[in-house]
Amino acid sequence: MRHKSYDVTFGCAVEAALEVIGGKWKAAILFRLLDNKKRFNEIKRLFPSLTQRILTQQLRELERDGVIHRKVYAEVPPRVEYSLTNFGRTLEPALKLLSSWGAEHANQIIKNRQKVLKLGELGLKKNL
Repeated sequence: MRHKSYDVTFGCAVEAALEVIGGKWKAAILFRLLDNKKRFNEIKRLFPSLTQRILTQQLRELERDGVIHRKVYAEVPPRVEYSLTNFGRTLEPALKLLSSWGAEHANQIIKNRQKVLKLGELGLKKNL
């Protein structure tokens, strides 16, 4: 955690939000939890390139920030489910907008990245 409090002047409120949902996996995990609670391995299967260590870290941080709830069942083997809290549900409009934006602009993002990679391979420097 970078800050103990936030001065919510211009930009800082965005910083507060990104501290909760920022990173490569958090928003994607939260988006997948919009529909229903999920077990650890269900989440892991949704993101094959996500390591168990990183998933555990991301889930702990989301739980720490109060956006997900972790429920442990007293069973053998142990069963753990993750779900959004009421506080986490307040992120639903933002997550859906991010999803829509990503779907609308995915091809452009790929083209931009391919362009930069190609320029790099050619040894060209260009202001983008």
